[in-house]
Amino acid sequence: MGLIILFGLFFGGLIAGIPVAFALGIASVGGFIYEGLPLFIAFQRIISGISVFSLLAIPFFIFAGDLMLQGGIAVRLVRLASAAVGSVRGGLGVVNVASSMLFGGISGSAVADTSALGSILMPVMREKGYDADYAVNVTVTSSIAGVVIPPSHNMILFAVAAGGVSVSKLFIAGIVPGVLMCLCLGIVAYWVAVRRGYPAEKFPGWGFLIRSFIVAIPGLMTAIIIVGGVLSGVMTVTESGAFGAIYAILVTALVYRELTWDGFKKAVLNSVKTTAMVMLLVATANAFAYLLAMYRVPEALANSVTMISDNPYVILLMLNLILLVLGMIMDMAALILICTPIFLPVVVGLGMDPLQFGVILMMNLGLGLCTPPVGACLFVGCAVGGIRIEKALKSIWPFYAAIFVALMLVTYVPIFSMYLPGLLD
Repeated sequence: MGLIILFGLFFGGLIAGIPVAFALGIASVGGFIYEGLPLFIAFQRIISGISVFSLLAIPFFIFAGDLMLQGGIAVRLVRLASAAVGSVRGGLGVVNVASSMLFGGISGSAVADTSALGSILMPVMREKGYDADYAVNVTVTSSIAGVVIPPSHNMILFAVAAGGVSVSKLFIAGIVPGVLMCLCLGIVAYWVAVRRGYPAEKFPGWGFLIRSFIVAIPGLMTAIIIVGGVLSGVMTVTESGAFGAIYAILVTALVYRELTWDGFKKAVLNSVKTTAMVMLLVATANAFAYLLAMYRVPEALANSVTMISDNPYVILLMLNLILLVLGMIMDMAALILICTPIFLPVVVGLGMDPLQFGVILMMNLGLGLCTPPVGACLFVGCAVGGIRIEKALKSIWPFYAAIFVALMLVTYVPIFSMYLPGLLD
């Protein structure tokens, strides 16, 4: 009965339009009251959820990404990608994917990627004769590179929820899968562009490409400093995030000289809002996960899955499908904190490394950001592109398929996610 009350209050809150964090909190408090537990334990679990040192890195990563958006780094990365791959058929679509890979690996946010690159590239694509739905589809689906390619604050959430997982190894585990996903999306973007007869851009010349690369180096160094500082052991994840934010301020204000005072204030305000939302989700999801563990939900689900089939390939496919469905209806941060303690024991029992599962989880829930009804990236992309969601969904399926192919490769071929972390051992 207690489990029914817990999920009833949670899903009832979602249906009523209550934000996910508050729905989790209300359901958790209701569960504690039903079980007759002192309420101070509920609030103790809520506070302990955010009393983790590693979580301090999240506001720094978010702030660094907002500074890059306001300070002109995104524009220079787009210029570099355009010079490198813009000369192929439907080049702006491939440029969009390449830009997402570069900017997503720095900002760590899929929504920021969609907003920033969408605002820059979509008007240009429309002007060059590209259909609005194509521009939106490419931008939205490629934006989830930001949750797979490091640094990703969602990976930090997974490391905290999993317990004992190295953030630095998790970061490096996401590099190859992120590039693989973007490669699949680039192929689909090219294929669709050829079918629709989109034009190719003129190659600007090697001189322009080299100059664009040199100009973009200070921005690209942000990701190198953050990830390199962690992998080298010189800095912790939190310290590298703080240093990355400081470096972003110096580059955008002193090197590119595009960060205005108004832009700085906007970056601070956006970062505070995003951080508050993430931390509230972490806090309430921790209390919710405590009750799930008390009701033995992870064990029950693991037993249910293994009763259906004992074939590891079938079990992994079922878990992927469950995560894809959940990603369509719930916020990504909340799902990471809830699903990790439930599914991690299942995959570990199958012999999968937690690092590989972390990457699979990011890709699954990242795809959820592109799907209705809770697809934040899809909503932002359609708003920026000026089209209805229904129109985008009619032609987005080849891009969904590209991400799913990459997901299956990462799921069933461990070397994609485990080769680079293995080099650190």
